[in-house]
Amino acid sequence: MNPAYSAFEKTITNPLKFAFFKLVKLPAAFVAGLKIESLSTEVAVIRVKHRWLNQNPFQSMYFAVQSMAAEMSTGLFAVGQTYQRKPAVSMLVVSVQGQFFKKATGYIRFTCQDGKAVEEAIEKAIATGEGVSLVCHSEGTNEAGEKVSAFQVTWSFKSK
Repeated sequence: MNPAYSAFEKTITNPLKFAFFKLVKLPAAFVAGLKIESLSTEVAVIRVKHRWLNQNPFQSMYFAVQSMAAEMSTGLFAVGQTYQRKPAVSMLVVSVQGQFFKKATGYIRFTCQDGKAVEEAIEKAIATGEGVSLVCHSEGTNEAGEKVSAFQVTWSFKSK
């Protein structure tokens, strides 16, 4: 594991620091209202509430907001594992696929449990010097625990 990951985790889970980070680096996530509900080395949960600013004409959450939350639930692992890494590792989303099952209203939680797989992919990219791709999964559930959407986000990692 990246030794700087715990420092990253401590910073990013501070609500005030995360809000500032979103405002400066991810303004669309700030406006959409994405929040970190929980983060560990293995599981990340992003919460977003359906509201007027992130709705579609059908009175549910806009698909792009769901995609953004799903990508963030997978991307926190990547950012944490590459944070202050020596040698540096570049990361890039190369594909996003989504499926939608129900209207997304109320609070929606996007959960990714691929933290260990991300860590292993980054370690492999460093060890081999080659690019490594990894498909991460994020599932959006409503307050009743029903699946509203599922995403597959493909990341590419390469040691610089």
